[in-house]
Amino acid sequence: MENNGPLQYMVDFTLPSELSEDFIQKIPSQRNLVNRLIGEGKVLNYSLSLQDSKLWVVFCADTEAELLDMVYQLPLTRYMSVRISALSLYSSSRVNLPAFSVN
Repeated sequence: MENNGPLQYMVDFTLPSELSEDFIQKIPSQRNLVNRLIGEGKVLNYSLSLQDSKLWVVFCADTEAELLDMVYQLPLTRYMSVRISALSLYSSSRVNLPAFSVN
């Protein structure tokens, strides 16, 4: 199958059983980077379940190397186990936001 553009990847993170102070202190940095990647269209979905100690992120990347670079730039990755799956299909509904007006 030929690559006709960016691919989507589901990254399944398992949070540590105990959230250390160091982990908690890095949360704002994680959120800032994720928000930037969402704005760039590199993160399509970011979902967290504290109940299940899971974080799921759908990334959009041109290459696996680009994906790995983004995953390991996230400040919290070093505390979690990571499982990456290339997605064959990714569909989502878009929330329709009102258009911005300069009036």
